[in-house]
Amino acid sequence: MSICFCTTKPSRPSMNLMIKKGPQNKSNSIFFSIYADIKIPVTLWTSNLIFVKFRNPQNLEEIGIDLFCDLVNAVLKYGSCKKPSYRVPAQELRENFKEIFNLALLTLVFLTCIYEAPQEIRWGCLDTLMLRLTSPRDREASKHLVKVLGSNIEEAWMRSLNLAITNRIVELQTSKHSFNTPLPLFSYALSAVGLWKVQFYCPIMAMNKEDSSNVNKDERLLFSLNYQQLQGVIQLAYKVTHRDQWIDVVVSVDNIRCDVNPLVPETLMDERGHGSEEKHFPSRISIQITPRFQTEILSVSVTKSSENPTREVELERSIEGSFDPPNSYMGISVSSSESVSMSIKPWKFEQSVFGGTANLNWFLHDGVSGKEVFSSKPSKLALLQPRAWFRDRYSSAYRPFTKQGGIIFAGDEYGESVWWKVCKSTMGKKMDWEIKGQIWLTYLPNKHRSFYSETRRLDFKELLYIPAV
Repeated sequence: MSICFCTTKPSRPSMNLMIKKGPQNKSNSIFFSIYADIKIPVTLWTSNLIFVKFRNPQNLEEIGIDLFCDLVNAVLKYGSCKKPSYRVPAQELRENFKEIFNLALLTLVFLTCIYEAPQEIRWGCLDTLMLRLTSPRDREASKHLVKVLGSNIEEAWMRSLNLAITNRIVELQTSKHSFNTPLPLFSYALSAVGLWKVQFYCPIMAMNKEDSSNVNKDERLLFSLNYQQLQGVIQLAYKVTHRDQWIDVVVSVDNIRCDVNPLVPETLMDERGHGSEEKHFPSRISIQITPRFQTEILSVSVTKSSENPTREVELERSIEGSFDPPNSYMGISVSSSESVSMSIKPWKFEQSVFGGTANLNWFLHDGVSGKEVFSSKPSKLALLQPRAWFRDRYSSAYRPFTKQGGIIFAGDEYGESVWWKVCKSTMGKKMDWEIKGQIWLTYLPNKHRSFYSETRRLDFKELLYIPAV
């Protein structure tokens, strides 16, 4: 039995799924395979043998679960997880299993098409597969899939997928094909127990390039910069309080985390690149929170923005003098010096309001010049200075990032809240909210000597809600 996934054109080569009986000595078994239906069919992937108990309807569910776990492990193998052993209890798969199974199968077909399919079929099928994976139906199924996978397997799954997308973009750039990436970002949102959460993943190569200093011809540096992914989570806490004449909705920052992580092992980064520490870093984060029930909003209030860090100025003056002895020519020499030191906290937090929308913004500033990093371009001389502020940025004691190169904004420091006063008529109704955001990543040389710098931007949008209260 054979099922067609996609085809380049009618009556042309296609990507198919085949179900076949096992070998004669295991006649009660079947296996599945993905193959390219060309003049000489090419098998791209084969499942493990699955044993069948004929005339037992219950066994069909077991077959589906076994095959699903096989699909997940096959996807993970295309990433850095070489010996995956994913297994999930059957009871966790009963809800939305059809949609979850189809998405896992389609993802594996997409990866095998990139890595294994012959050239004559690959170009035509990939565009079709990418469009299907980004359809509203599959985006909704992805939320159920990550819940079943669990957070650790979810990260490995996204690493496999984003590595494949990165390889696809590199291939298209090398062949000088025009391309776009309908799979630049995977994100999903959760609303539960007084918490909003938005999780997102995006390969660096799929982010929009806003600014670059020049053309980067260093292949090793390109490899280090390209084979990374942005991974982040935005967690906001909300609280609803009923008043006599209105309802208060207060939203505050719980946790915001952004990391830039390699898609390939460190050994490969060192062999083909300049190591994983030559990478982008977050330079600005902007979040907009908007209630979708605009006509019910009475007012919006924000707390003060955090003060731009204490500016410490130390002024030192010194005068040195000398007087020659009488036996020599008489002379007096005097010299003076003056030094000024300044300390600026790297991240500046600001809030603002536009209509019913609250804007939260974090800006990274250069600790020496005080300039905004995402909007300024350093000079070539500044990039080569061995003591420039962003050199050794993952080991310096004054680094504005974690040791791994990410950032964390927690509620204890950035917990300023936004307060909406809402009409009493909304009581008992579910409140829908929209959260949009932009994240800017900047590259400046870390340990490698280079004149190259660039900034990229990611946009995301998700819908959240507060249940009826």
